[in-house]
Amino acid sequence: MKASSPGEHGLVAFLSFPEEIPDNLTCRLNDMRIEKGTVVSLNYILSDSTGEILEKSNFPVSYLHGGYNDEMFPKVEEELNHKEAGHRCLVVMEPEDAFGEYDSDLVRVEARSRFPEDVVVGMKFEGGEEESDNVRIYTVTDIAEDKVVVDGNHPLAGQSVRFECEVTDVRPATAEELAHGHAHGPHGHGHGHEH
Repeated sequence: MKASSPGEHGLVAFLSFPEEIPDNLTCRLNDMRIEKGTVVSLNYILSDSTGEILEKSNFPVSYLHGGYNDEMFPKVEEELNHKEAGHRCLVVMEPEDAFGEYDSDLVRVEARSRFPEDVVVGMKFEGGEEESDNVRIYTVTDIAEDKVVVDGNHPLAGQSVRFECEVTDVRPATAEELAHGHAHGPHGHGHGHEH
């Protein structure tokens, strides 16, 4: 690379670049570190303790770092603190750090009449205690003539999981994202919701 001095060609310095950029030359445009109030984008693979893939991102997903709205596992956030784009990690989590222990009290037998006529195993319904704001997703696990069994546990409750990820971007959160408690925009939380 050759630079000419400003005096040679007026006020502007001219740079000449090689035809091809060498493979060993890297350019880091964003050295921002992950901390509370940053939006982190990452690719991830979630697998069980045997290595079977349970979920995989097809594109980078974004979340607001710092414990907002339980958007990311606390153990993963802890591992990513003060890291930069390009960081890769594997976090192994016990049930209490991931989807919780299996709670048999969340399995209920309900009257068949409380469900739509076309109910099938695997369907999901929202439910919760009366006069409570805590809404839980229940999955139909069995259907008998006049009864339906539903389970309010996460499908991965009681399991240890492995979370592998690569950070693809880190940026400051906007004031709106901080106020709402989640990332907006591509692969973050959409705008089709009320606050």
